[in-house]
Amino acid sequence: MHYVRNAWYVAAWTADLDGAKPTGLRILGERIVLFRTESGKLVALEDRCVHRLAPLSLGRCEGERLRCMYHGILFDSDGAVTEIPGQDIVPRDAKVRAYPVVDRHGWAWVWMGDPELADDSAIPATIGTDHPDYLMGHGFLDYDCAAQLISENLLDFSHIGYVHADSFPQGDQMAKTHADIRPIDRGIRYRRWVENLASDAAGFPAAPLDHYMEYDYVVPGILMMHIAGFPLGTAKKLEFGEPDLSDAVRDLTFTGQAVTPIDERTTRYFFCYGMHRAHGNEEMIEPMMQLVQKAFAEDKVMIEAQQKVIDETPEPRMIPTSHDRSITIYNRMLDKMIREETERQAVA
Repeated sequence: MHYVRNAWYVAAWTADLDGAKPTGLRILGERIVLFRTESGKLVALEDRCVHRLAPLSLGRCEGERLRCMYHGILFDSDGAVTEIPGQDIVPRDAKVRAYPVVDRHGWAWVWMGDPELADDSAIPATIGTDHPDYLMGHGFLDYDCAAQLISENLLDFSHIGYVHADSFPQGDQMAKTHADIRPIDRGIRYRRWVENLASDAAGFPAAPLDHYMEYDYVVPGILMMHIAGFPLGTAKKLEFGEPDLSDAVRDLTFTGQAVTPIDERTTRYFFCYGMHRAHGNEEMIEPMMQLVQKAFAEDKVMIEAQQKVIDETPEPRMIPTSHDRSITIYNRMLDKMIREETERQAVA
């Protein structure tokens, strides 16, 4: 799979984890079990018992440890076997892989590469379900497609007027104009104005405003986007430059999204969406979530169909357009990171 490994991948919403039970999942084709110890520590281990290779996700949490419920072998939080029922000696190599894992922004982040390189300061500074200034809803979707196709969809918003003609009726303005796109550390930054938009954050008709949109998309597939409404004429007054978000008069929203490859042809797409408390209340979150879930379902239909066509096309070739600049910048950055990882492994 053509993905970087030395990166923090979103594994789950921590609110969705059952504190009394382990949770099994896969990232980059690797089986992982997530669980919380009695003290609240989040643990990620290889989901495969050393004895008969039974999944530890069918096991039982016991204090700070996890017991395989096939033959009762007990694992510590570092993956080492600490007890084998019926024998006193535990083989020295009786251990499963432990993954670095961090609980932040309401997400469980798992490091899939060299554990010695895991640095939690590299986790993107996104806004999650635990942010005190935002009211947020959250969820996820599973796609039958490669993660790369979802990333490329998020990197090119010229599709919005077509794929989302029903959910975001903005016409073809996004396709006929270009955003300000520039490279940043481990990704790209996208900025654009949409003038005279007559709908609010939940898609309902509202007094027209100039809406500013800004997002970062960073490796391994994390989107962090602000949208804010300003009085008509603000875009031209600022010469389509960056505004102060605190000056927004309506619809100061944030969406965080994470694209996590389950395997080569399956992807889990995490998302949250919400409103700054100064601009909304709890009652607004449900209709906002209904809107984005409708939009994500529209994306899912298109991207899964795209994957089928790609799979059925001998030597598929794509002709780029001017809107592919962000995809090109991001993919070149990703290719460079993967190449450097490969070279580092060869030297080691």
